[in-house]
Amino acid sequence: MDKANPETRLADFLFEIGTMRRLLRIHRQLLLADDTSDNIASHSYRVTIIGWILAKMENVEPYKTVMMCLLHDMGEIRTGDHNWVHKRYVEIKDEQIVEDQLGTLPFSELAELAKEYETRESRESLLAKDADLLDQILLLREYEWQGNNEARVWLRGKGKKFDDEGNAQFKKLYSDSAKKLGEAILEQNPSDWWNNLWTSGK
Repeated sequence: MDKANPETRLADFLFEIGTMRRLLRIHRQLLLADDTSDNIASHSYRVTIIGWILAKMENVEPYKTVMMCLLHDMGEIRTGDHNWVHKRYVEIKDEQIVEDQLGTLPFSELAELAKEYETRESRESLLAKDADLLDQILLLREYEWQGNNEARVWLRGKGKKFDDEGNAQFKKLYSDSAKKLGEAILEQNPSDWWNNLWTSGK
């Protein structure tokens, strides 16, 4: 970092952040979904909103939770996203990425928050992970609603009825609030939010 001109490093960082919207999430390979709207930036945005909601529901610090949500996949700018098949073969140097990407900024807080998220010891970090998992449940529910059979299996398991063992994301949820919200997501239809808003008038 140019200590005489930290704004240059910050400008580079902001350009790097902008590339998140060009990075498609790679689970689409296994979900058989050609959804180009599902990128790291769009995912992180909804995770952040979910994180704020969970922080309010669980009465913990919203700022820390939201910031961890914003940062949780930032390293994928430098590594790309990997699904669980890839992760069997690819080694990601998460600690080095945090140091190179966030540790070189003129403020230390972002790197500290990213490290706290990875340790999963604070309630805020656990809720941020809950938010990440809930966004995946939302996405799978949206794909299921569109008729994606692979998403239905990921969401509900191979049986006809949902059970906790059938959904890897639901099984990992930490907080009671996240579990209740997850159950509501599974019961709602993704289009219900606009049922009472549409109008036939011109």
